[in-house]
Amino acid sequence: MRISLNEMDAMPVPTKRWARVEYERLVDRAVFQPGDRVELVGGQLVVREPQGSPHAVAVQLAEDALRVALGPGWVVRVQMPVALDDESEPEPDVAVCAGSPRDYLAGHPSRPVLLVEVAEASLAFDREHKGSLYARAHVPEYWIVNLVDHVVEVHRDPAPSTDAPYGWRFSAQRRLGSTDAVSPLAVPRARISIADLLP
Repeated sequence: MRISLNEMDAMPVPTKRWARVEYERLVDRAVFQPGDRVELVGGQLVVREPQGSPHAVAVQLAEDALRVALGPGWVVRVQMPVALDDESEPEPDVAVCAGSPRDYLAGHPSRPVLLVEVAEASLAFDREHKGSLYARAHVPEYWIVNLVDHVVEVHRDPAPSTDAPYGWRFSAQRRLGSTDAVSPLAVPRARISIADLLP
């Protein structure tokens, strides 16, 4: 029996869902080349957005602002893995976790208090997919440094949502401009100017 091109287009493409332990085995065996920008999101291997200069500058600005504002007792990790669940090990642009770097020798942090993504081409994906994934993991706060609209989107209060990609979304969102400031939920006394986060 011959299958026409139209029938082939209608057939679902088989894919493999990856578990986090399988993904970590691939990393340990050096399957990925240095510089490969791959992360595990909801069981799928996803290629991360390439970093242009504004993206790189925004990552550095977020790291610097958070380190200064939060002080000791917090680890600010840049583009390092976070072990969210059995099928996800994303590498957010910035992750804030309690403790010190040596607390994570045995494994990547699994309970970040704040995740930050810098977004340009990936803005829709970061809002919908990563936002849903982070909400499902009960991350209390997620910021998107939105380079398209030159704002910082603050997402809080994860809650179930039947129409979200991973069944959860943040129920509270605010868009803050360069004249605004934000205080991280984990350290409410800290105050960060949005202008310090935008390139």
